[in-house]
Amino acid sequence: MRDPRYDILFTPVQIGPVTAKNRFFQVPHCNGMGHAMPLAHAAMREVKAEGGWAVVSTEECEIHPSSDLTPYVEARLWDDRDIPALALMCDKVHAHGALAAVELSHNGPTASNLYSREVLIGPSHQPSKYGYPSQARAMSLKDIAEYRRWHREAAVRAMRAGMDIVYVYAAHDLSLPMHFLQRRRNQRTDAYGGSLENRVRLLREVLEDTRDAIGHRCGVALRFATEELLGGGGVELNEAKDIVAMLAELPDLWDVNVAAWYNDSVPSRFAAEGAQEPFVAFVKQVTSKPVVGVGRFTSPDTMVSQIKRGVLDLIGAARPSIADPFLPAKVEQGRIDDIRECIGCNICVSGDMTISPIRCTQNPTMGEEWRKDWHPERIAPASKPGRVLVVGGGPAGLEAARALGQRGYEVSLAEARKELGGRVTREARLPGLAEWARVRDWRLGQIHKLTNVSVYLDSALTAQDVLDFGAEHVVLATGCHWRRDGYGRSHGAPIPGFVDNPKVYTLDDLMDGRIPAGRIAVLDDDGFYYASIAAEQLHAHGCEVVYVTPEDTLAPWSQNTLDYRHIRKRLAKLGIEVIVSHTVTGYDGEILTLEHAWEDRQQPLAVDAVLTVTARLPNDALYQQLLEREADWADAGTHSVRNIGDSDAPGLIAHAVYAGHRYARELGEPVTGEVAFKRHFHAAGT
Repeated sequence: MRDPRYDILFTPVQIGPVTAKNRFFQVPHCNGMGHAMPLAHAAMREVKAEGGWAVVSTEECEIHPSSDLTPYVEARLWDDRDIPALALMCDKVHAHGALAAVELSHNGPTASNLYSREVLIGPSHQPSKYGYPSQARAMSLKDIAEYRRWHREAAVRAMRAGMDIVYVYAAHDLSLPMHFLQRRRNQRTDAYGGSLENRVRLLREVLEDTRDAIGHRCGVALRFATEELLGGGGVELNEAKDIVAMLAELPDLWDVNVAAWYNDSVPSRFAAEGAQEPFVAFVKQVTSKPVVGVGRFTSPDTMVSQIKRGVLDLIGAARPSIADPFLPAKVEQGRIDDIRECIGCNICVSGDMTISPIRCTQNPTMGEEWRKDWHPERIAPASKPGRVLVVGGGPAGLEAARALGQRGYEVSLAEARKELGGRVTREARLPGLAEWARVRDWRLGQIHKLTNVSVYLDSALTAQDVLDFGAEHVVLATGCHWRRDGYGRSHGAPIPGFVDNPKVYTLDDLMDGRIPAGRIAVLDDDGFYYASIAAEQLHAHGCEVVYVTPEDTLAPWSQNTLDYRHIRKRLAKLGIEVIVSHTVTGYDGEILTLEHAWEDRQQPLAVDAVLTVTARLPNDALYQQLLEREADWADAGTHSVRNIGDSDAPGLIAHAVYAGHRYARELGEPVTGEVAFKRHFHAAGT
C-alpha cells in the first residue's frame, strides 16, 4: 500500500493536449541501440512503461542526414522509412498506459556525418567539436529555412509514429538551437546573431513551427540547459533566466538541466542527489507550464520535496530509471526498500560512448530485455529443485544467491570474511564511492526476504569442505586481488625492484588500512578511476602524491563514464603532480626510474613508496583445486562447479553482477546454441 506522503507523485499532469498519468518522467537518454537495434530499444523502453513511468522518451533522434552522429547509435527520423522503428517503441509504451516522447536533434558542428558524408553546418564557420578533421560551414538564411523544414517534417513523422510528446532540443551543447544561443559558436551579424533576442530567434521559430505542425495532437517540450559552467563563453544562469522569460509560454513543457553532458550526468563521486536544483529552480517562477528536471533522484522523499517546494512538477530520471525501471511501481506499492537505487557510476553512459548496448551495474537485465528475454523483476522458476553452494559474498556471489533464491533453489552462501560485499564493501570506503555500497545493500535486503537462502560469514572453505557440503551445484565467486609486481597493459613482465619490495603497495593495502607515508608515486596502468581515488586517499592522509601513467592522459577510460574532467579538476585542486607518457623501468626503494614513452630518455623520481594500480589476478585457487578433484564430484553429489565474476576474469563491478545474474538465470536451463542471445538481422535492400 502506498505511503500517503507520496500521493502527490501520482497526480496527473497536463502537457499540452496529452496527460501524464503521474509525475515520473523518463527523460531522453542514450542507450547504444537506437536505429540499429529497434526491437531491443523498444523492449527496453517498454519495461520502463510497465514499471510505472508516465512518460518514456527516446534518446537523441537525428532529423536529417546532415545530423548524422555516426559512430554513435541514436534514433533516426531522416525520412518515412524510419517511422516503423519508432512506431514499434510507441506501441510498446502505449500498451502500459504511458506516453511516448521523442527528442528531435540536429547537432550541427557537434555531429559527425561520417556515414552520410554531408557537410557539417553551424551558426558560423567553425571546427567540428569532437576532433574530426573537418569544419562546419556557416548556415545561410536558406540553410536555416531548410533546417526548420527538416525539423517540422521530423515532428510530423514522430506524430505519425505515435509519439505523444515531441522535443525541441537546446541542451548539452549538442543541438543547433543551443549553438545559436552560444556566443562562442554564433558570430553572426544578421538577425540570428549578436543580441540575445537575435540568438534566441531560431529557437523561437522552431518551437513555433513544431507547435503549428503537431501541437493539436502532441505536447511540445523544450529541453534547455540553463548553465554551461563555462563563464561568459557559454550560456550562463542570468542569461538563461532572460531566455526562459522570452519563451515562457511557448512550449507545453520545460525540461531543464545543465550542460554539457558531463555536468548534467555527474558521477556520484562528484555530485549528490538533486545537485542541479540551484540552476533550475527559477524556471517554475517564470512559466505556468509544467517543468521537469533531473538530479539522479532515487529517494521519493527528495522527489516530494522538489514538487512541494516548487522546484519541479515532474521528476525526471535517466540513470535511476535504468537502475530500476520499476521505481515508480515500487513507490506506489509501498515497496520503498525494494528500489534498486542508482549508484551514479555511469556505466550506463559507457554503452553510448563505446557504441554498444546499454549496461547497468545495479540492473544486470538492462539492455537484455529483448535479446535474452530478461526482465528486471521476473525470473523463471527452477525447472527442478536443487541445492546450490555459493562461495564468496561479493557482487557476483550476492547477485547469484539472490537470483537463485528468487528462482526457488535452496541456496547456501559462504563468505570467508566477517562482512559481505567483497570489493564493493571495500571500495565504498574510498573517497567518493560510498554509494557503491548500494550494490551490496540492495542484494542483502532482497536475500533477507528469502527463506531459502542461508548466509554464513567467516567461513573460508577448502576443496574438501565444498565436497563435504554435498550441494548439487557449486558456484565460486571468490574475487581477485591487485598485482604487486607492476605487470599491466604497458608492462609485459614484472618491473625490476617491485617484487618482494616492502615499499611497493597495492590498492588492496590501501583498502586494508596499510597506508604509506611521505612522497608516494601512484602508478596507473589501469586507466579507470582507481588510481585517482588512491591518489586522493593518500593525499587525505598527508602524503605528497605524484601520479604517473604510461598513457598520454590520466584515467583515459574515465572519459566513457564522464568522470574525466572532474578527476582532472579534483587532482589539480589537491595539488597532485601528474606525469603522463612515462613507463616505469625500476625502483630501488628510493628512486623510481621513469622512461618517456615517446622519447629515448629516462627520469629519476625520488619517492618513499610506490602504490601500483596495474592489473589483477583472480583468486581461483579453490576452483583449480576442485577441478583437480573432478573425479570426486559424483560421490559428493555435485553435478557442476562454475567459476564466475572476478575470480574468473577481473573486471568492473557491473561485470561481476552480470556474471552472477547470468549464472542464476542459466542454471538448469537447456543450452540453445553458440550465441546465447537474439540478434537483429536486416534484409538486404531494406
